[in-house]
Amino acid sequence: MPRVLAIVAVHVVGRLCLCTVAWPLSVCGRKRLRWQTLAQLWPYSGPWTDWEGGYFPLTIQFSEDYPRRPPKCKFPRGFFHPNVYPSGSACLSILNEESGWEPSITVKKILEVIQDFLDQPNPADPAQPDGGQLFIQERTEYRRRVRQQAKQFPLPV
Repeated sequence: MPRVLAIVAVHVVGRLCLCTVAWPLSVCGRKRLRWQTLAQLWPYSGPWTDWEGGYFPLTIQFSEDYPRRPPKCKFPRGFFHPNVYPSGSACLSILNEESGWEPSITVKKILEVIQDFLDQPNPADPAQPDGGQLFIQERTEYRRRVRQQAKQFPLPV
């Protein structure tokens, strides 16, 4: 089995180019149990996104039962997004063990879904009531908060 050093997912949606790089933080035997990622979202010769310029750290924790059980995906504590809990845990249906998870879902697919969900939150199922309410009722303030957060996570040097 080849050694996996990193996974790079590049995904073009409409006119947005989405990129994620992931690498293992800890290895137990031949299993990679914990991955660190940086997700970036930027315009691809088209409309501008409020997440532009931010590199958003995401930790993916795999259990010993992976792929039968989904990994846990966490942004930094307090990350502002309607579908991220205050603890940083991502609220995504494909990571829900009871309803959306399938063992055939790849790490690349998880990263692509996370990239999409940054710019396209689901306000019907908010993990942060404030973020969900701002997204629905006060879009200008929501966009300001997203741009402010993107500046808090610049490209690591």
